[in-house]
Amino acid sequence: MVQGIVANAPRVTRGILTFLMVAKVLRLGISMGVVATCLTILYWGVKQWNNIKRREKFFEKNGGLMLRKLLFECEGCVQIVKIFTEKELRTATNEFKESNIIGQGGFGTVYKGTLANNTMVAIKKSKVIDQSQIEQFVNEVIILSRINHPNVVKLLGCCLETPVPLLVNEYVTNKTLFHHIHEQGCECLMPLEVRLKIAAETAEALAHMHSATQIIHRDVKSANILLNDEYTAKVSDFGISRFVPLNATHLSTLVQGTFGYIDPTYFRSGNLTEKSDVYSFGVVLVELLTGEKVLCLDRPEEDGGLAEYFHTSLAEKRLLQVLDDQVKKDGYTKQLKSVCELAKVCLELERDKRPTMKEVNEELQALRENCTQPTNHSSRKST
Repeated sequence: MVQGIVANAPRVTRGILTFLMVAKVLRLGISMGVVATCLTILYWGVKQWNNIKRREKFFEKNGGLMLRKLLFECEGCVQIVKIFTEKELRTATNEFKESNIIGQGGFGTVYKGTLANNTMVAIKKSKVIDQSQIEQFVNEVIILSRINHPNVVKLLGCCLETPVPLLVNEYVTNKTLFHHIHEQGCECLMPLEVRLKIAAETAEALAHMHSATQIIHRDVKSANILLNDEYTAKVSDFGISRFVPLNATHLSTLVQGTFGYIDPTYFRSGNLTEKSDVYSFGVVLVELLTGEKVLCLDRPEEDGGLAEYFHTSLAEKRLLQVLDDQVKKDGYTKQLKSVCELAKVCLELERDKRPTMKEVNEELQALRENCTQPTNHSSRKST
């Protein structure tokens, strides 16, 4: 009908009516555009708000408030703990791609990642999280923030805005000591000098923790000692470690650790001391000497544990039979006997008879000086 009116109207009037029609259409289009824009902005605003609330929820659930408070109150903290975003770590791991997995276990999964500044990192992601695991996560961050030592894995930061908290550490390239000693189908070719180097560096790290930071590791084992390409040792996994208050002689705690490495006195009494780490280190030292696993069903029941097996071998004067062939080939008989004696005193059932980690480190450093075999070697050979 409007078209009929426009057709029959004078030319000027037709122009005005056409203009009004165009204006009306434009207003309608602009209005619809504004509404669409507003709805889009509202949608993204709500989505962003939901993401913020989601991150806040995970931050609180993952112990963020507790961690922030403890880091603020931490007088001995020497490391800056960076809080990474989920996006940063997703980018670093290519969306947590399976090909970037470098370790898996009951605890969860460890991914290799590359940050925006090309720093290689190891990102530890728990499988399932409960309150006890949250406390272990917070504890590990606090403990690592107190330690700055070349033989302790360096904490770079964490992420708390994901369903489970993520721990970001330096990437150590050459797997674990456990892998190099025990991986099935391989023969360990590390000479005694390299084994002493690993033992001495581990002992130095533990001695530093005990004296400079009053920290007891509580889970010293070969699987928690990482190695780089130069076989430099890096002590890792501080989830159950404990800080000992100044002037305290021990801590009374629920027994935690790995069976076969746990100090028998601590296991019976629940009293944790620095000497508990010494005992666990003694077990690692025997692993390095014998190449034997800590628990083995092929051994007699009374010698199922490596510490018991070692003590029995010493008592029956058949130590040479249980030492690793590569260690015996190196020909350092005097040094080998000294290391065995050191392992023996570390494994004393009476704590007072055990040396301190500082004394253990000094002894190992002295023994290293007497071993001059080059370290440029391949540590494993497939059989």
